[in-house]
Amino acid sequence: MKESVLHLIDQLTPELNELSLQIYNNPELGYEEFLACKLHTDILRKYGFDVEENFSGVTTGFKATYKSKKEGITVAYMAEYDALPEIGHGCGHNLLGTVSTGAGIILKQIIEKLGGTVIVFGTPAEETSGAKITFVENHEFDDVDIALMAHPGSEYMKSGTSLALQPVQFEFYGKTAHAAASPEKGINALDAAILTFNNINALRQHILSDSRIHGVIIDGGKAANIVPDYSKVQFYVRSTSKTYNEELLEKVKNCARAAATATGCEIKITKFEFNYDNMITNETLSSLFNDIIYDVAKIKMNEPPKSNGSIDAGQVSQVCPTIHPYFDITNDTAIAGHTRELANATLTDYAKEQMKNTIAALVLTAAKVITDNDLYNKIKCEFDNTQK
Repeated sequence: MKESVLHLIDQLTPELNELSLQIYNNPELGYEEFLACKLHTDILRKYGFDVEENFSGVTTGFKATYKSKKEGITVAYMAEYDALPEIGHGCGHNLLGTVSTGAGIILKQIIEKLGGTVIVFGTPAEETSGAKITFVENHEFDDVDIALMAHPGSEYMKSGTSLALQPVQFEFYGKTAHAAASPEKGINALDAAILTFNNINALRQHILSDSRIHGVIIDGGKAANIVPDYSKVQFYVRSTSKTYNEELLEKVKNCARAAATATGCEIKITKFEFNYDNMITNETLSSLFNDIIYDVAKIKMNEPPKSNGSIDAGQVSQVCPTIHPYFDITNDTAIAGHTRELANATLTDYAKEQMKNTIAALVLTAAKVITDNDLYNKIKCEFDNTQK
């Protein structure tokens, strides 16, 4: 089967390279990826997928499905294609989405022999309020048995963890006054914002060391001689587990409530973006992928990083077995993510070769799970025992 899959990938590669290039040349921000969505859905339709656009209420999202005539599990690949402001595809999503769509097309071409269903989800806006969260909330992944994707970067790394993230916004309402002539008549909303930061700084000594709290002042007043009657701050609260993150969020809210009480301000607490759940890698599925990519291209996967951010694939990992490994596109040159240098690396011959290796591993991983019921049961058992 490996030789057949590699041959099919070679045949498809020119179209995949063109897909990645067109998206690179036309970067679109989250929920504005109209061209990228069309490019993906066009090629998926060409290869026989049933495509639903404007999927689950997400204008630039899609679901492309091919169901074989033989019973079997449902495999989902997740495609991202949003860009970054000014930088363009500095996170490599032009290539990431191409890998997922390519894997879906190749698996579709062999799935009649294997059985089951293959889905490619077009998941916009990973960089901001990721559509995977909407899809999960709308139960679009409930019937998925395994979900896979792979992210470009500066090295091959095993699927690991990500931090659960809670965004929180505090708005403080005070009272204006002349800051020199009658400051006693004012209620200073900027003081409430600053006290919130100071309270959180004191809290940091007493939180788990792998958690993160970081924020900015969005609005702190308009003129130095006016007591500010309004301020707005936004924070991200991150932890390795969803449960602890919810506890920590409440402590952060208490820091802001205390600041409001101390200054006499009113406070409004809201969420300004989606929550991101922590990523729970299915280690059985991950080990299979690691073994297969070594068999395909003698690539040894490195351990995942100890320090990481937050990804909306975390939500998916809470509802079905999921992996999110990284593949090298820089020939082991250390290039930071979210840079123009990484965007340019997606166009190199080396990156295109690694795209082919990664697609092959994603397809052969799915094929193995489809055809080995004991293996699937092991994956499912692990999933059932690791949710938290």
